[in-house]
Amino acid sequence: MVYRRFLCIKDAVACINDKVDLIAVILNFSLPQTTRGTDYVCKLKIIDESHPEIPVHVFAQEIDHLPFVAAVGDIIHLSRVVMRIHEGDVYAIFNKKFSSFALYDGKDVENFQPYQVLLRYEARKHDAMIIAGLRKWLASSHVIDEPNFSLLEEINEVGLVNLVCRVLHICKTTDDKWMAFIWDGTDAPPISIYKKPEDEEHNPLPLHFKPLPSSGHVLHTFPTVGTILRLIFDVECMPYILQLLKVCQWFKLFCVECKVHEGLWYGVFTSYSKIRDIPNVDILILERQSNYDCRSLGNLDRMPSWSCPWPSKITEVNCSAPFATLMDVLTCQKVRKKFRCVIRFVAVIPWRVEYFRSPDGVYRVKFTLEDPTARIHAYSYAEDGEKFFNGLSTGGLKRKLNELLGVPKSDDDGQEEIEGGARNPPWVQCCLKSHSIKRRRWIFDTKLVG
Repeated sequence: MVYRRFLCIKDAVACINDKVDLIAVILNFSLPQTTRGTDYVCKLKIIDESHPEIPVHVFAQEIDHLPFVAAVGDIIHLSRVVMRIHEGDVYAIFNKKFSSFALYDGKDVENFQPYQVLLRYEARKHDAMIIAGLRKWLASSHVIDEPNFSLLEEINEVGLVNLVCRVLHICKTTDDKWMAFIWDGTDAPPISIYKKPEDEEHNPLPLHFKPLPSSGHVLHTFPTVGTILRLIFDVECMPYILQLLKVCQWFKLFCVECKVHEGLWYGVFTSYSKIRDIPNVDILILERQSNYDCRSLGNLDRMPSWSCPWPSKITEVNCSAPFATLMDVLTCQKVRKKFRCVIRFVAVIPWRVEYFRSPDGVYRVKFTLEDPTARIHAYSYAEDGEKFFNGLSTGGLKRKLNELLGVPKSDDDGQEEIEGGARNPPWVQCCLKSHSIKRRRWIFDTKLVG
């Protein structure tokens, strides 16, 4: 087998079964996968000025010996890779026994130190000149063509999306899967509820797709404006993913599956998904951070973006407190605090209004409330319940409760329910008081408008 020193890709594709050295730009790369044996493999696509892209299959005994590519557009020096051909397609094979590599930043014009090397790698004097030439070519060409990225507020259906998000926390779920909490500062759209209100007592809506972090310290580090999406990792190569992911850093996520569970958005990172590091000065990050800074400082901006221009007038509140989110409520460390929120009433126990009062006539009703940041339980109790239900008759209260829970109606009078129809509760104002030690919230200074 002939060993040919540095070649451009155009010349290398003619050297079938020879060992060659290549320096090229990374167009794409896959997550590591296990082979049929005990090895790991990842696949790259590389390009230079001389030739269209070619694949590179990288094999290693240890996952740490695979290239950890920081970003598309970075440069790789491949040493002693073997050129092969299959059904007319030429590709390069990285042999775990004698091949080596080095990875370089594709944009940093002054740094010629690799950010990852395999132990066998040996740099050469003219490598820097070749890398500088590739960087210059890359900056003036359009070979790196990234797809559009969506904001969480732009998700409108179940399917694949590309996101730019900040990782807030990483943990394992109760079913032993890894999960990340990701966020971009925007409000994911509300989802219609298909569960009947009367099913709540025996089959309640969950408060979370997966539980919040058990540590209160972690929860208090979360931003209180914008949806925090749970991202489940359904892949084999978690050691590789965990080395890439860093809490409090931003990442580009490609081909993430967005799904819905009981009216809650969540994401799934599969073997087809990809993750890329992103510099803090990237315009995509600056735009998202700037929008969040404006929202976190403003009063009206803390209202759900989906409640604009103003919440429904089904309720009235007698509270001058600034607007808050349900995540503000959850993370509040004061023993007692009052909040004014814009939320949706998505469930109630008991369902029948005849049972809203205890045998001694005291209101005791549990509601499930949601906004883009969280779901919580809140109680309408005693005198606060008297005010909330506003002396409505049994029939009037039934109609108002259906309206509050978004139960669909089939006629203009709102008398006939649509069997099995999707519920879309309106956004309404609601005042809450919390007790952080008891971990309970109560509705107060709020009434239903008959």
